[in-house]
Amino acid sequence: MIDATDRQIIEALQGGLPLSPTPYAQVAKDLGLQETDLLERLTALKARGVIRRIAAAPNHYKLGMTSNGMTVWDVDDASITKLGAQIGALPFVTHCYERPRALPDWPYNLFAMVHGANPDEVEQKRAEIAAILGDACRAKDILYSTRILKKTGLRLKKKG
Repeated sequence: MIDATDRQIIEALQGGLPLSPTPYAQVAKDLGLQETDLLERLTALKARGVIRRIAAAPNHYKLGMTSNGMTVWDVDDASITKLGAQIGALPFVTHCYERPRALPDWPYNLFAMVHGANPDEVEQKRAEIAAILGDACRAKDILYSTRILKKTGLRLKKKG
């Protein structure tokens, strides 16, 4: 459970940090807290698993990355943990995860999102992933984005 102050912090941050040289100090001031108290509470919320992370969520289109593809791979189960970590560490992979296969229609168990200025750049990055996966990869595909979706985490409804 969270107390009233934790809830206020989550509500204040769920829409993003303020554009400020000292965003945590600004949030703390707005909530009537000391910045150190705010940071301690955020650390505790993260340690308890109440929040997973605070991260930037850039708009890839506005950054010129207008070609976006979810690469999907059928990777040998014995190799997926090691290879998935290598793929996830690539600087051009924004997120990488393992999912169960949905046989017989969907044999893929490794997913890695890549972005590029054009399809050729995305395909080049996909080829780099394929080279790392090597013989452990039995099948592959790519799902290109056709539109941008609004991505947000869970939102608390304001009380009152």
